Amino acid sequence: MFKRKPRQTRRGRGWDLPGNALACCLREFLDWSAAHAISPRTIRQRQRAIRRFIVWAEERGLSKPSEVTLPILERYQRHLYHYRKSDGQALTFGSQYTELVPLKAYFKWATRSRYILYNPAAELVMPKVMPSFAGYVLSVADVEAIINATDVTTSLGIRDRAILEVLYSSAIRRAELLHLTVFDVDTRRGSLLVREGKGRKDRLVPLGSRACAWLDKYRLDVRPELVAGHDENILFLTQYGEAFHDYSIGELVKRYIAKAGVAAKGACHLFRHACATHMLENGADTRYIQAMLGHSNLSTTQIYTHVALTKLKEIHTATHPARLERTPPAAAPDETARSLLSALAAEGNEEEAQDAP
Repeated sequence: MFKRKPRQTRRGRGWDLPGNALACCLREFLDWSAAHAISPRTIRQRQRAIRRFIVWAEERGLSKPSEVTLPILERYQRHLYHYRKSDGQALTFGSQYTELVPLKAYFKWATRSRYILYNPAAELVMPKVMPSFAGYVLSVADVEAIINATDVTTSLGIRDRAILEVLYSSAIRRAELLHLTVFDVDTRRGSLLVREGKGRKDRLVPLGSRACAWLDKYRLDVRPELVAGHDENILFLTQYGEAFHDYSIGELVKRYIAKAGVAAKGACHLFRHACATHMLENGADTRYIQAMLGHSNLSTTQIYTHVALTKLKEIHTATHPARLERTPPAAAPDETARSLLSALAAEGNEEEAQDAP
């Protein structure tokens, strides 16, 4: 039986703010965002990004929205360009873009709310984010090595195997995995319900037979041992009976990637990208992959169509590598497929920005 320890939360990085007008306006802006149905994930990103700017501005004697000018914002943009993370790496242009978008929204709101006379961010030239691909896409052998690195003779190893299998089979996002409940997975039908994914949209996603088998084993043999106190029906629980946080699930996946000896940067998003890539290589139609990933629109292709789960399940069964029978690989991805993979790489940049200190 697992013991429950006192809940330990990561210290929030959002409200240790200077007591100035910029910070007061931030609180009002976040309240306004919530009242206008902005997703909690977007609100958290706005909170983190704008807080970083406010702390930077306070160090330079700037405390009021009216003191912020276009040159000041351009100086902050250069600061992001030269910033180095703890590992010595620079922020990607995608991450810099993600940091600046909330500032543009913040000052647009401040102008409309009459806190400032003009919007200093209106003419800010944003970084040009070129379509890109992940630096390293996991091969089928890489994925199998990582998944097999779990010790399924232990309860936590079974849980971790189920997590990795679900990530690879369903290609869901990290946040979507964390919010799954026990009622969102139907292993008899081989499907998974994502509730309020990106854009607050629900979608049904196929789940392969191997993932279903490990998920059933986890739910029947392990999860009951992990539940501590009131059961909120969150599917994947820590050893203390709590829901995972973004950071903790990412660190868990990174440990297995390192244990398998795979030289890949990233965590959960690697499995999402690998799933889409492998299914495309095996001949899956881009429309079905797009529906599975929850991309309602790709600006370069405009190919979205609603796909019935039955048909999507057939495509998943025929093209996903985690099955007993294999089909010969198809030709290299076409331009449409490359556009879809580029969009996936951009999602990876967003996830990197979420984890930035």
